Amino acid sequence: MHALIVVAHPNPRSLTHGIAARVGEGVSLSGPGNSFEIADLAAEAFDPRFSLADLAVHHREAPPPADVAAEQARIDRADALVLVYPVYWWSMPGLLKGWIDRVFSNGWAFDFSPDAKLVKKLHGLRVHLVAVAGADARTYARHGYFGAMKTQIDHGIFDYCGATVVTSELLLDSETQDPTAHLDAARDIGRKLFNPSKRCETTEAA
Repeated sequence: MHALIVVAHPNPRSLTHGIAARVGEGVSLSGPGNSFEIADLAAEAFDPRFSLADLAVHHREAPPPADVAAEQARIDRADALVLVYPVYWWSMPGLLKGWIDRVFSNGWAFDFSPDAKLVKKLHGLRVHLVAVAGADARTYARHGYFGAMKTQIDHGIFDYCGATVVTSELLLDSETQDPTAHLDAARDIGRKLFNPSKRCETTEAA
């Protein structure tokens, strides 16, 4: 089994990158033959800007640009997609959102036209979300931020395409807590990725 781990953070020494690496380590430890690839969007200089070329793809007037087609092929090769990202303004960073905007395109992630019913095309894709949050559990609970994020990302993006969000993790207090707990949790997420009997439950607060 193969996991594609997508990380969106400009600093390769960040906790976000450390968590992505630990998820991969856990995948490697989870069983013979299990593998992973890390897509470092910042290091690879992925362009998140939705351009006229991307609009032409949406309107089914042109094929995807080469960089988008390459990312779609990466996902097609994977048995699981893992997104690891810091929470910026109660959502994902613009770099990761732009990756989704461009890569999850009409004709690949879904089929849509004004005169036809929406067809979800990613029913086989299993998604795991790992958000690294600076705030504490009380802040997220008081304002309903985690629920809002799940509506926007889990349902609004992935369910729209037919993909299944298997786990949605929120690692809290990342700027004040000892990082060891989050790194250990990330390795555990990786170890359970392809083991249904030990799969993590969706959590709202650690």
